[in-house]
Formats: sequence, structure tokens, C-alpha cells
Amino acid sequence: YAVARGDDLGPLHGVPIALKETTQVAGKPFTLGSLTHRDVVADHDAYITRALRRAGAIVVAQTTSPEFAHTLQTDSPMWGPTRNPWNPAFTPGGSSGGSGVAVATGCVAVAEGSDMGGSVRIPAAWCGIVGLKPGLGRIPMDVLPGLFDSISHHGPLARSVDDARVFLAATQGPDDADIMSVTTPLDLSGPTPSDVRGMRLGLSVDFTTWAVDPEVEAAVRDAAAALADAGATVEEIELPLTADDEMLWVQLWGVFMSAYFGHLVEEHGEVMDPDVLRLIELGDSLSATDYKRLEIARTDVWRRISTAMRGRDGLLCPTMSTAPVTAAKADRTRPETPDDGRYHGQDMTGVFNLVAPCPAMSVPCGAHGPGPHEGLPIGLQIVGRRWREPDVLRVGRALEVAAPAWSSRRPPI
Repeated sequence: YAVARGDDLGPLHGVPIALKETTQVAGKPFTLGSLTHRDVVADHDAYITRALRRAGAIVVAQTTSPEFAHTLQTDSPMWGPTRNPWNPAFTPGGSSGGSGVAVATGCVAVAEGSDMGGSVRIPAAWCGIVGLKPGLGRIPMDVLPGLFDSISHHGPLARSVDDARVFLAATQGPDDADIMSVTTPLDLSGPTPSDVRGMRLGLSVDFTTWAVDPEVEAAVRDAAAALADAGATVEEIELPLTADDEMLWVQLWGVFMSAYFGHLVEEHGEVMDPDVLRLIELGDSLSATDYKRLEIARTDVWRRISTAMRGRDGLLCPTMSTAPVTAAKADRTRPETPDDGRYHGQDMTGVFNLVAPCPAMSVPCGAHGPGPHEGLPIGLQIVGRRWREPDVLRVGRALEVAAPAWSSRRPPI
């Protein structure tokens, strides 16, 4: 109809999209995955909702999140577990897990997510799709109670790098809705280039101290080799990141949870996720001075990452160090951690929220072999220099061209 009338069509005209339940859509439930918000209805559209509609997108669904987007396992008191489309016994990741499933299954072409510690990249990796955390402020963000948060981002979950680029082009700022939004927009006219000749990339499979599943390591090394064959210079580097750096992010996250949701505990604590309550308790235990000391420690993380980035266009590493965990929190077991001097976590994403202006993207690069995790996807994480999203998109697109089998895989449903 719009074409017949000769209307100007936006870059997402007629495209069905989904928004995470942590993003306001006027007149729709704003549940945050929490029974504390079961009756809350949004009274306005968030900036990103308006931007996507201006671009012609049609919002057809809201997607699940763990309570207050607090973790990588999308299992909430409000909705229960969300399941991985490749194997429903496992989680799709989180916290934008519902968005990851919606895209991977073809329910929508692209979905919005939010990323405070990997919440776009984690479900992208475990669902076998693309997930982009832009640089801080590239997409204006006004869904939180405060505007001065320094680890939080909106980002697309998409089936292809080019779809992620179109989403970013349609939603980038600046906009006064977010004082932190970047004032100089990017030229993101397409299609996304795939020529990486002349680019220099650093490869760190384990951040020196991370324990990484051998299948994940092999897939990431194969992806790095494919990029080298495509013309990039790929060098293995030292990127010394530790368990203390991950705990630094956890402490910041505890402060976030305490400040935004701690007031709910007295009245609603009995229906809140116990992990949320523990994070709030952690945040409550930290003083203002402790918080400033976290910023000092965060500065040291930046110095190490910037040293590794010097003279390079980006870094390559796993998105997740392991295969997905169970879909339901109640079924999850935590094996005893070996005393081997390695950090045994899952995500390798949160440390890059500590250096939030650096964009990071997960793209499919492999799958687990025979065993309990057979067929579950593996993601490569591409980290760029500050606000250099085009470089990250270029590398991701180059991998799609060099290894099309991984980007074209679809779950068996």
C-alpha cells in the first residue's frame, strides 16, 4: 500500500521485529521478567521503539528475559525457562534469550536486545546468529531509570551481519533522549564490505587465564585461520585478563541491581529470583568509595586491553568459553572447579562492557560435536577499537563469506 502511494520507505519497512521485555512499548506489558512487574504497562515508547518504527519496522512481539536481565540463563519467575532452538534441554543464553530464539527460529527477521555484560552476544553465540554490542551511546538508551550508566547498550540480534548493520543504521543517534548518545553518526550505507586485506587482528583464545572448551578453541582458531586466508593479518597475542576482572564486572552489576531494584525487596522479595537478591545484597555491601575504587580497577582493565589493541584493527576471541548450560535454573549443576589456576566461567563478554566504547559482536563459527551438546552453536567474538563499528561489521561479514556454512545453519524446527 505504501509503495502504491509512493511513500518514502524506511530501511526496515514492513520488517517484523521483536523487542525485549525490558524495552518500553506504549500500552504493552513492561514486565522485566519479574512478578514484581506483572501488572505494569508501559506509558510511553522507548527511544529505540520509536526509531525502529520510524524506519518502517513492525513490532510483532515482546521477548523473554531473566528477571531484570540479570544473567545469561533466560529463566524467570514470570515466564519460566526459555529453551534453545537447537536443543530444548539447554538455555539459549541471556539475558536477551527470547530475542535470540525469535531470530534463530525465523519468527522475526531481527530483534532488539540489551547488553550490560554480554546479553546480546551470549544468546547470539548459543543460538547460532549474529549479535552486536555497539560502542557506548551509539544507540541512545533511555530504558533504565538513569541515563548515566556506563556499561549498558542496545543492540541487534540478526541472522546476518548485514541485517545487524541495517538495524544499527536505523537506530543510531544522537538523540536528546540519552545525554550519553554519540553525537557523530556513522555512514552505514550498505552493503557491508567483506574485504579484510590490510586489517590487523589480534587473537586471544583464553585471555591467558580462562579455561576454554577444546571444541570452542578449535572453532575460534579455524575462524581466525579463515580470516587470515581472506587477507587479514592475524597474530596470537597476550591479553592478560583474570577472574578479578570478571568479579569487577559482577560488583558493578550488583550496584546496578541494588540501585534500580533494591527497593522492591522488602515487599516482594519472596517472589524474586534468589540470584537477583544476592546481587542486590552484594551491591548494598559496597560503599560509594568502593564504587570509585572499582572505577580505578576498571581503568587498569582498559590499559591492558588498549595495549593489546595498539596497532590493530580488532581482537578475536571466543564469545563463550563453554557450551550452553541447562534451560532451567533448577536443573543446573555447578561442577567442582578444578584447582588448576584457570578461571572457569562461561562468558568472555563482560570484560568488554568494562571498556564500553569498544564495539563487540558475536558471529557463528562452529558447532559442538558428538556428545550431550552435539550441534549446539559456537560463536566468535570480534572486538573493535572505540566506536569503530564498521571495522567489526567488516570482519564479521568477511567470516560469513569465508565460511558460509556456519552463518547459514538453521535449527531443526
